[in-house]
Amino acid sequence: MDQFLQQMVNGLSLGSIYALIALGYTMVYGIIKLINFAHGDIYMIGAYIGFAATTYVHLGFFPALILSMIVCAILGMIIERVAYKPLRNSSRITVLITAIGVSLLLEYSMMFFVGAEVRSYPKVLTNHLFHFGGVRVNMQQIYILVTAVALMILLQYIVTKTKTGKAMRAVSIDKDAAQLMGIRVDKTISITFAIGSAFAGAAGVLVGIYYNSIDPLMGMMPGLKAFVAAVFGGIGSIPGAMIGGLAIGIMETLVAGYGNSMYRDAAVFAFLILILILKPSGLLGKNEREKV
Repeated sequence: MDQFLQQMVNGLSLGSIYALIALGYTMVYGIIKLINFAHGDIYMIGAYIGFAATTYVHLGFFPALILSMIVCAILGMIIERVAYKPLRNSSRITVLITAIGVSLLLEYSMMFFVGAEVRSYPKVLTNHLFHFGGVRVNMQQIYILVTAVALMILLQYIVTKTKTGKAMRAVSIDKDAAQLMGIRVDKTISITFAIGSAFAGAAGVLVGIYYNSIDPLMGMMPGLKAFVAAVFGGIGSIPGAMIGGLAIGIMETLVAGYGNSMYRDAAVFAFLILILILKPSGLLGKNEREKV
């Protein structure tokens, strides 16, 4: 039982990071029906910004986290304005290929500027351990979980209680009707990209602290796993992305703890296939009918 509880604690820490990344996927898809495959690489850039802030500027955890979120939010808005806005009325396959192209551009641009080697994250948090029976929880896991939960609550407040959140929900339901009602659709889409990218930047700093290493290709696999989390929760559903991220994190740590860590990635993608077969709309998603 102690081993099971330990794996659950580890899974919640990892899953909260996946949930932050998955929120960006689900928000962008809910607004403009785009799967932004460059989102995982924004998370990678956020990790490097946090690394530079803590290593060279000697900032603490929270200032580095906020700086990473701000820079990634600006980057997300630039990517939306330059790469996606001109293709807004194009076919979905065109936009999807563009997203893959942006992803590769970010990866290899970062590799050109910072090099391809793996870098070790500085110790910005203490390694103090708390013992609850046979379960060990370190300070890093507490910071990661508390930060992720706080950001998720903040996002839920923004979406449900603020004017910007109401505009986002209106655009996601009917973009043309929202524009007729005076909502600035382009601004709302840019804000959505900014918020999603800011959360990815925060996840990058958290994962750097969690794994203690970063590299320019680190965004590929977590980005795909966060996409699986978004699909499981119901792509377009913010609570679904949160639940999906936590579920994928727990499943991954259970497979690694009770089986073989080499199979944890395979288990996640096998789970995706199962979801698409049994419930394509996801846990909290809604089936949508399309006119032919």
